[in-house]
Amino acid sequence: MKNFIYIIILLLTLSSCSEYQKALKSEDIAAKFKLGDSLYSQGKYAKANKLFAQIVPNYRGKPQAEKLMYLYSHSFYKMKDYYTAGYQFERFASSYPKSEKLEEASFLGAKSYYMLSPVYTKDQKETKEAIEKLQNFINVFPESEYLSEANKLVQELDFKLEKKAFSIAKQYNTISDYPASVKSFDNFIIDFPGSSLREEALFIRFDSAYRLAVNSAELKKTPTGIVYLKKDRLKQAKEFYTSFKKSFSNSKHIEEVDKMAAVLDEEIKKYSTKS
Repeated sequence: MKNFIYIIILLLTLSSCSEYQKALKSEDIAAKFKLGDSLYSQGKYAKANKLFAQIVPNYRGKPQAEKLMYLYSHSFYKMKDYYTAGYQFERFASSYPKSEKLEEASFLGAKSYYMLSPVYTKDQKETKEAIEKLQNFINVFPESEYLSEANKLVQELDFKLEKKAFSIAKQYNTISDYPASVKSFDNFIIDFPGSSLREEALFIRFDSAYRLAVNSAELKKTPTGIVYLKKDRLKQAKEFYTSFKKSFSNSKHIEEVDKMAAVLDEEIKKYSTKS
């Protein structure tokens, strides 16, 4: 009995393969469309996609073209070919602005770009593009059933940019490039005012400014004269301390920053004595 079942399955599989190969070689575009639609419904997206690709040019301007282009675009998405899916969904939205599938296609097109976003340690060109695409969808379809998911995806991408900027600034601190670290954290704090990483950003900025100040030379000659380098840096570090403590008085770092501030105060007093 089991052997009989296996034989039946094998025959059906061979028949199906034979039908698919025959359709690929056929000139009958209607048969290709019908089989492609059936394969798509069965979740055989790669096979359906090959058939759709053969007949897309033949259906331009025809009533069936809208359905074909939707299935064709969606098959790329299901195959995880997000580059092509994003492009094809955008073509669909542009070609069929009154389609009942417009909203879904527009969302999936934008989401395709989200799927292309790399880990935060890599270049974030695709992430920025995905945010732009998703934000455009949100603006065009403010009442969409996909609105909640679209907003969630934007938040994820925004946080990825935050982590990227934070990691760069922190790396400067790690390699003791304190001027670059301070500048990078200044930019981070401006660019991401509500970031969940704000506490750490303010702390490491202060740490960088502190280390820069206490290890700084007293004076620096410039083309326009002499700059009292250490004194100015001590004052800036103290300002960063005040900013940190005002924002995060209960921080886990508070004991450490208080000790660092005490060192700054002692250094600053020396200048008061001199004056």
